[in-house]
Amino acid sequence: MTEQARQRLFTASCLALTVTAMTFAIRAGILTQLSDAYGLNDRQLGWINAMAFLGFPVATMFGGLLYNFLGAKRLIMLAFSGHVVGLLLTIGATGFWTLLISSFCVGFANGAVEAGCNPLVADLYHNKKTVMLNRFHVWFPGGIVIGALASLGLTNLGFGWEVQIAVMLVPTIVYGIMIFSQPFPTTKHINTSTGANLRAIFSPLFVFLSLCMTVSATTELGTQQWIERMLGASGASPMLIMAMVTGIMAIGRFFAAPLIRRLNPVGVLWVSSLLAVSGVYLMSQVSGVLVYPSAVLFALGVTYFWPTTVGLVAERVPNSGALGMSLIAGIGMFAVSIWNPIIGGWIDSARAQATLAAVDAADVERLAGQATLERMAIFPAVLLILYAVLYFWQRRPAVNPSKADGVGSHV
Repeated sequence: MTEQARQRLFTASCLALTVTAMTFAIRAGILTQLSDAYGLNDRQLGWINAMAFLGFPVATMFGGLLYNFLGAKRLIMLAFSGHVVGLLLTIGATGFWTLLISSFCVGFANGAVEAGCNPLVADLYHNKKTVMLNRFHVWFPGGIVIGALASLGLTNLGFGWEVQIAVMLVPTIVYGIMIFSQPFPTTKHINTSTGANLRAIFSPLFVFLSLCMTVSATTELGTQQWIERMLGASGASPMLIMAMVTGIMAIGRFFAAPLIRRLNPVGVLWVSSLLAVSGVYLMSQVSGVLVYPSAVLFALGVTYFWPTTVGLVAERVPNSGALGMSLIAGIGMFAVSIWNPIIGGWIDSARAQATLAAVDAADVERLAGQATLERMAIFPAVLLILYAVLYFWQRRPAVNPSKADGVGSHV
């Protein structure tokens, strides 16, 4: 394959991931509008969010299992179809149930992007998988920046949530055209034996990384998805915070190579957890302009969670193939789908407690958001323990990485 064709496929993959990210950002930005338009409480909004996160692992699970038969191109074409259908259904939604269905469709499309693009990028750049997966995943925070600024700008201009959803159809059509018109290479550098893939995902290392992914994904995406509800009364702009946070993440991922070369990936993840727990906890204690530096710490913490975990699977559990990369992403999103209604319930409960405590009405929303953020700090605190265990586990003498799928190998 020529370098030009390789770059075109990488660019199309990045654009598809940008659309995926925009769906997260814009949905986070319109939660209050949806609540007002349809009379929804935070628990119901949590279920709508959950459907988007649930559709994702459904797609990655089936996409990972079928990758060896369908290939990357058909999976990304499926993602394109899901994005178009899901976005149009969202625009035409009439209430809670139609929003649930449309959110699931969009989530399924997002999962198909991960299922198709992660192994494609790993195969195209098989000599530097973790570096290029970090560079590919630049466009998740990058897309959130674009989506957050678009949501903020359109809201300030008086446009409703339907227009904000419609904006995402433009990049969707562009990446669809690029995918349909570009030949794809034959998979050469990923294990395409489904039997070997299935055996590898039951290895101790993969199981442990899956546990870590459930917590790190909830730390990153659970916090960001509810940022408008948790920080809306903090005296800081939630959408500006989201744009700032994800902008930092994009820059960090783009320049990940030197950090990954100098520090082992598990060490990077442990330091990330320390920064994340500090950022989330500080956000739960401050208001006004002090929220912004706290959010910077949070951003630095969550920057490397997702792509580095996927990269660890690609490099240290290589026999898991496309299934392993798809499944680890799906596990993370499934965890977020489970926690979303719970987080919404935390906000409702904290609001009720603040109201019963006869707190001034203007402070109720701020206190509810801060109480929820304080609970969210538990997730990165758990990661500090998990990544410390993984670090010392991986320092054991290697057994045969080729036979043990990386268990005990140096990271």
